[in-house]
Amino acid sequence: MRATKPAAAAAATHKLHKVLAQAGLGSRRDMEEWIRAGKVTVNGTVAGIGTRVGAHDRIQVGRRVVRVAAAQQLPRVLLYHKPEGEITSRDDPQGRPSVFDKLPPLHGAKWIAIGRLDYNTGGLLIFTTSGELANRMMHPRFEIEREYAVRIVGQLSEQQIDRLLKGIMLSDGSARFERVEAEGGDGTNRWYRIVCKEGRNRIVRRMFEALGLTVSRLLRVRFGNIRLPPRLRRGQILELNAGEIGGLLEWLDALPAVPPASRGVRE
Repeated sequence: MRATKPAAAAAATHKLHKVLAQAGLGSRRDMEEWIRAGKVTVNGTVAGIGTRVGAHDRIQVGRRVVRVAAAQQLPRVLLYHKPEGEITSRDDPQGRPSVFDKLPPLHGAKWIAIGRLDYNTGGLLIFTTSGELANRMMHPRFEIEREYAVRIVGQLSEQQIDRLLKGIMLSDGSARFERVEAEGGDGTNRWYRIVCKEGRNRIVRRMFEALGLTVSRLLRVRFGNIRLPPRLRRGQILELNAGEIGGLLEWLDALPAVPPASRGVRE
């Protein structure tokens, strides 16, 4: 029996779009679109949806060669404490600093940001080499929590907190917070801890603006089961170890998908 294990492992095949996503090229849906567009070849032949590949197959996307064995390895995951004044994009016509400028170089893969933070927002940003992992954490059907520390000018009334929890209609649909907790403050500024389950553009700021309140500081402190480590200072990077990555993947695998009719917010 022992002698047959290496042969069985070598003979195992995997769905092509899954292998490409695990290699960090993008989400499974993106990879399916690339395959449909004829951008992927296997052993010199244009691949199709449903193609399966094994360890000895040569997969090519443009000029890039993807190895099945490499794609099956654990992805890399970085935590970055983003300071205000950086964009979450690789290109900016205004030439502003990018969070990607700080990341270590990769060979044969690329860093994918899990969610975004706007220019004036700081806190936890997560990067990975796995498009599948990134898509799983960001997809609305899993309703993964994002937690923020919010400083506003003024103070929330009980009626305003109730509106934030029950839902406010924005230009792109209804949105609500899961929790709103007062954290104190001095003078005219007050801190609150809020939790929401979606990542729409500027969702936290827009919710407070809808109440006529100005957010003077915004920090993301948690995404899913990953918290911003207290020791990680602004501008610093921390890479998760194999055990931490394995724990993250197990946590994601255990998450149930929420039916669309039960979400109650616009995707």
